[in-house]
Amino acid sequence: MQYKKVAFIINTDKIYLQDCRDLLAACSVEAGLESFEDSDDGLVGYAQGDMLDVDRLKGILQYFPIKHARITFSIEDAENKDWNELWENEGFQPITIGDFIVHDGRHLPTTEANFMIEIDAKQAFGTGNHETTKIIIEELQGMDLQGKTVLDCGCGTGILGIAAIKLGASMVVGYDVDEWSVSNARHNAIINRVENCYKVFHGDRNVIPINEHFDIVVANITRNVLLEDMRYFVNSMNDDSYLLLSGFYDSDSPLLMEKSSEYNLSFVSRRSENNWCLLKFHYE
Repeated sequence: MQYKKVAFIINTDKIYLQDCRDLLAACSVEAGLESFEDSDDGLVGYAQGDMLDVDRLKGILQYFPIKHARITFSIEDAENKDWNELWENEGFQPITIGDFIVHDGRHLPTTEANFMIEIDAKQAFGTGNHETTKIIIEELQGMDLQGKTVLDCGCGTGILGIAAIKLGASMVVGYDVDEWSVSNARHNAIINRVENCYKVFHGDRNVIPINEHFDIVVANITRNVLLEDMRYFVNSMNDDSYLLLSGFYDSDSPLLMEKSSEYNLSFVSRRSENNWCLLKFHYE
């Protein structure tokens, strides 16, 4: 498969450069990019040639949340390598998130934890290393998940659904627009021995089962998708349920708070790490 190399140049103050890289990598997955590496003046991403959506990428940059950052990009054919294989070969070191340790099955933890999650390392986002993944798992640990049903919107590797099941959830339904992510989430459910409690669908909000309602809905997606899909999340929620939203910066939270008021959602709490935000709402 021929890959495309997308070289981003990020013009911003040096103190904001890494934040811009992190946010750009998270957002541009929606445009088909799979793997990333830092460059001196920005970020380099790689996408399968037929999966790269240039128009969507331009739209992401047009509404990039860090307003003072100016980002340009160029595209060329990448050297013929298996970029996912490169990430697989590197893997990642164990990550501690409260009572959880997340590992890749090869770099094994040297300490004990109440819960272990093994994530087969295919690409960086969804291993627990990103701030949004961490703060959601931290929030889930403070909730009563025993016997609860969970909807994981934009499930990625499946890490959030797997964590929910280990914390007592009886069933998780996940979905993702990326076919590879769906396959990987199913694989990770199997290696964590939770496949009987975890269903994963390929698609967007339209694949949310219309005959099922959930006690907890988790959505770790970009701001614009959250704004567009919030009403679908609410339509899938039971009475006395909770909605956890992340994948956006602190500066985006007023927009999401305003949108939540349209759907009878009561604000509960907020978490933040390195300017990445999580908002928790209650639906009565």
